[in-house]
Amino acid sequence: MSTKRAAFRTTALAATTLLAACGHKAPPPAPPPPKVSVVTLKAQPVPIATELPGRVSAYRVAEVRPQVNGIILKRLFTEGGEVKAGQQLYQIDPAPYQAAYDSAAAQAASAKAQAERYKPLAEANAVSKQDYDNAVAADLQARASVETARINLVYTRVLAPISGRISRSAVTEGALVASGQSTALATVTQLDPIYVDVTQPSGTLLRLKREAAAGQLKQAGEGQAQVRLKLEDASDYEQAGTLQFSEVTVDEGTGSITLRALFPNPDRILLPGMFVREQLQEGVRQDAVLVPQQGVTHDQKGQPTALVVGADNKVELRQLDTDRAIGDQWLVNSGLKAGDRVIVEGLQTAKPGIQVDPSEYQPPSPAEADKQNAPSAGAPRGEAAAPKQ
Repeated sequence: MSTKRAAFRTTALAATTLLAACGHKAPPPAPPPPKVSVVTLKAQPVPIATELPGRVSAYRVAEVRPQVNGIILKRLFTEGGEVKAGQQLYQIDPAPYQAAYDSAAAQAASAKAQAERYKPLAEANAVSKQDYDNAVAADLQARASVETARINLVYTRVLAPISGRISRSAVTEGALVASGQSTALATVTQLDPIYVDVTQPSGTLLRLKREAAAGQLKQAGEGQAQVRLKLEDASDYEQAGTLQFSEVTVDEGTGSITLRALFPNPDRILLPGMFVREQLQEGVRQDAVLVPQQGVTHDQKGQPTALVVGADNKVELRQLDTDRAIGDQWLVNSGLKAGDRVIVEGLQTAKPGIQVDPSEYQPPSPAEADKQNAPSAGAPRGEAAAPKQ
């Protein structure tokens, strides 16, 4: 019995041990740290430029108006074409003014002859001094009448006051025009050179003036900074212009300032009313730090922040002071330095204080980016493919 009892005890002990082992499972292994993609920042020289939106305005605009009354006989220009200063644009009927000129010239000749006859007679006291003075005055008045008639005759040839591109004509042959009329016959606009006006807060003007005084802006002359343009189609305008700090007007209602730049326009690419963007080169910032925009977020106060992976692969939250956007990156004044690893992918799982598994970010190739952005073959035309789950 003792042997059977010992065997029973051994079996019971084994069963108890097995049951205890089944009732207490080992804890599961800790999850691996989340994977994130980082960009390691580098210090580099960065050209600094300011873009200012603006509108093109004409250098000069002149309205063509008649200075004498009459009938338009001819229009001597092509509408929308180029004209030169002094070029004849219209011919007003000169007949009545030619007749007035001829009559005045005849009267002037008679008055001159009368004065010449009276001169020796006055010296010989054959006529009174008063009669001679009256003859001389009549001669001078007749000459003035001739000059007035000549000017009116010249005014029948309506000339272009400036060089530029002329508008459509407001009158046709046979129209009656009058001196001083409110309606212009045509308008001439000088397009070369041409102005570009930008409206900015006064602080922008003060900053640009400080940078110009410090030599940071590329100079194009005394009190002028060189400026370039981007056109409405995002192409670059070939000709460089000059920003003229002296050509400044202030809107008393808003306090905004209009800066005026002058550009050569030999090919007439720039036209009044066109929207453009001015670019001012403000120099090169050495050892600048650029961070991808996808790695910068904003807190509840609107302050820019970034998540940085430290030496121990723990995530740190950084408050940033950014200057401006340069392409798809932010220029950082403070908060980041060269060598920092900024998280650009995996921001949803990365939290300050946790450990992560970082790897250097590899941007997609252009072909891969196009493939990702292209709709699938089965998607209806005009609809993007559904995102993969």
